[in-house]
Amino acid sequence: MTLFSLLLVLGWERLFKMGESWQLDHHLAPFFRHQRRFSLTRTLLMLVVAMAVITLCLLALEGLFFGLLKLLFWIAVGLLCIGAGSVRLHYHAYLKAASHNDTDAHNAMAEELTMIHGIPVDCNEREYLAALQNALLWINYRFYLAPLFWFVVGGAWGPVLLVGYAFLRGWQSWLARHHSPLERAQSGIDAILHCIDWIPVRLVGVAYALLGHGERALPAWFATLGDRHSAQYQVLTNLAQYSLAREPHTDKVETPRVAVALAKKVSFVMVIVVALLTIYGALV
Repeated sequence: MTLFSLLLVLGWERLFKMGESWQLDHHLAPFFRHQRRFSLTRTLLMLVVAMAVITLCLLALEGLFFGLLKLLFWIAVGLLCIGAGSVRLHYHAYLKAASHNDTDAHNAMAEELTMIHGIPVDCNEREYLAALQNALLWINYRFYLAPLFWFVVGGAWGPVLLVGYAFLRGWQSWLARHHSPLERAQSGIDAILHCIDWIPVRLVGVAYALLGHGERALPAWFATLGDRHSAQYQVLTNLAQYSLAREPHTDKVETPRVAVALAKKVSFVMVIVVALLTIYGALV
């Protein structure tokens, strides 16, 4: 059921998911808006409640209408949690503004795309475009590759892990957009995601390493296996930059397009791996 649901979700997301209507982050906004106190305990409690709700739904749907309702629920959860419809609109708006040399507009969209990790202060054009590439690679990981990982490894409870991850992703984005760095630190969200992302970042990193300069990227990847302190964002984007190093960081339109093309290629590889593992019985 995992592979079937995943393929339907990815196909629908690619064809129809534009904007926020089919994005869990958007529907959680009214709940996040009422949060006034921030702590690690509170974040974990909200996470447990979100996952418990999905668990109860799966148990309630077990065996109904020969499993059809459960399948539809899996697909609905996947559509809400996998994909970046609204972010894709920001990306296309950036490309349109950049192609028309609208500096204010394309800088505004770049700030939107790099909201979580930002752009270095007083950086040159090359560093600016490299930071934008890294942000796009991370968005692809956050909205596609990491949700895919948790959806698959969860097996029969894939939707539970998927919603849990999407909840944390949405909470981090909300805090970055609407609250101070201190409140975000108090929530503990970055520390939680740092631990949760450790394994999937390194699995995705293998694909980036193999698609890039293997003689340099693979030793760098092996070095990350013992690294517990570097930010997962840095680990992933550093490996990805080995693949992007061949491309010049000079054009404000083509440079982000190259990063997105690489991210799509890695996503395709990961889906193929999941399909092969399912066919050979390693996954349900």
